[in-house]
Amino acid sequence: MKVEYTDAPTAAPEPTTGDKMPCPYCGHLLPKDAERCDRCDWVRGATQTAEGKASDLVAVMFSIVPGLGHIYKGHIFVGLLWMLGAIPVGIFVFLAAVASAGWGLGLFFFYLAAVMLHAYGIEDRVPAGWVDRFFHPFRRNGAATGIAEIAGAQRP
Repeated sequence: MKVEYTDAPTAAPEPTTGDKMPCPYCGHLLPKDAERCDRCDWVRGATQTAEGKASDLVAVMFSIVPGLGHIYKGHIFVGLLWMLGAIPVGIFVFLAAVASAGWGLGLFFFYLAAVMLHAYGIEDRVPAGWVDRFFHPFRRNGAATGIAEIAGAQRP
């Protein structure tokens, strides 16, 4: 008895060559330096890798201070709004804590969770390398810079 699988594609897909890449959305083969796809709405700038961009996890960790994760990802105005929003939220939480024998303090964690979730989901607006220059001033090209190099001496 011979069983044949009929749902398989009839022809094998074309292997990608060194000068072509598949479109991330539709799979159509494009030249390596293509800026957009002819068959779908893919644009190269929309799907760049996270390398050189702000990390979502780091932004969430910075959001322990409300708004700092947004500033890390390049959204300075939004980050300042979240920081300023923490003041009335803090006053409300204090009043709720007084009225509820301390149970109202738990409301601030809902605010922190909202800030962290928004910092995780918002797109990066930082140019490549900006984060490294701002947050790692003593690093160059991913390698730590020594004290002698900071002082002006050259490396051997």
